[in-house]
Amino acid sequence: MSEKKLTSYPKEKINILLLENISETAAKIFHDGGYANVVRLSGALGEEELIKQIKDVHLLGIRSKTKVTKAVLEAATKLQAIGCFCIGVNQVDLKSATHHGVTVFNAPYSNTRSVAELVIASSIFLIRRISDKNKAAHEGIWLKESKGSYELRGKTMGIIGYGNIGSQVSVLAEALGMKVLFYDVITKLPLGNAHRAHSLQELMQRSDIVTLHVPETKQTKELINESMLAHAKKGSILINYARGEVVDLPALRKSMEAGIVTGAALDVYPWEPEKNGDRFETPLQGMPNVILTPHIGGSTEEAQASIGEDVSDKLFHFLENGVTIGSHTVPELNLPPQEGTHRILHIHNNVPGVLSAINSTLSSHHVNILAQYLKTNEDIGYVVLDVDQELSAKAAELLREVKETIKVRMLY
Repeated sequence: MSEKKLTSYPKEKINILLLENISETAAKIFHDGGYANVVRLSGALGEEELIKQIKDVHLLGIRSKTKVTKAVLEAATKLQAIGCFCIGVNQVDLKSATHHGVTVFNAPYSNTRSVAELVIASSIFLIRRISDKNKAAHEGIWLKESKGSYELRGKTMGIIGYGNIGSQVSVLAEALGMKVLFYDVITKLPLGNAHRAHSLQELMQRSDIVTLHVPETKQTKELINESMLAHAKKGSILINYARGEVVDLPALRKSMEAGIVTGAALDVYPWEPEKNGDRFETPLQGMPNVILTPHIGGSTEEAQASIGEDVSDKLFHFLENGVTIGSHTVPELNLPPQEGTHRILHIHNNVPGVLSAINSTLSSHHVNILAQYLKTNEDIGYVVLDVDQELSAKAAELLREVKETIKVRMLY
């Protein structure tokens, strides 16, 4: 963080809002970098309240509950970036964020280990029917029996989605002596002795435990439905620590009542309460050998600290250098500091002629461009210009007048 003094905009005027009890690690990174105005709130904010709060905010940090809608982004006139301190970014209207030139970061890898460990722990609990025995013991019933209890060793773990978490589960499962079968729509290199299933149906038919690790898309909505559950191996277990919409819960209950699926663990649901203490309902409540947890798959001290560091670092380097590596909206650029220059960031609609207009405008006013970086995506372009110090203020003003400009920021 040796570059922290370069920023021309006074750091005391940068407002950072962190919601949903984001780790203190995140706030410390900004404080250590000289940013004093960091506000941490424990809960999520609804749309109306967030619109009120975000007017003067430059950086926003959220987790999974806060929804950053089009209306919120239209009210966020000073917003430069959003940090999603979690794996996903589906809680942000990415199209609107792109349109407004707001950079969106997340932490796709930081809680991988925590989720993978919980999958293995839940597998052991379910295959041994620990939840039923635990419930009986709490009710004063002694239920000492081996019927329906098995070892993981020698069983087949079926992994749907062989990405960061799925592949970690694969390694841990194999270390426990399990066979691993996986299915992914993208060709993936198997780890260890894992094998790829040719279809979801094959995976369901062969797996003793099925665990889901897929994103929430139109293609994955109710991926595990009544039709797919008809292919499930009798006596199998289903674990969903991915996204709530992926499993048709009434269909899963029906399968369990029929004795096909005999155990389930869920951490995510189609509908989830906004805050602790709110009423929660799901069709699987009261079912035997079912573990229900409140979306805590990645909620460990280690994971939250790692997420806090990962996302805050991305936000910090975006503020300090204009680096957008890991962005879901503004094109990715990694930029080294340039001594003896002033840096200007220019975000614009991706239409022909903008770069030419930028260069000709600056050239006609004798502004010397010492270095230039450009990256575009389907919607917008991101240009970083290092210019002569003497004319940098004039250059920034000129760039704001270029047609198709979305946002201009003098970085240092």
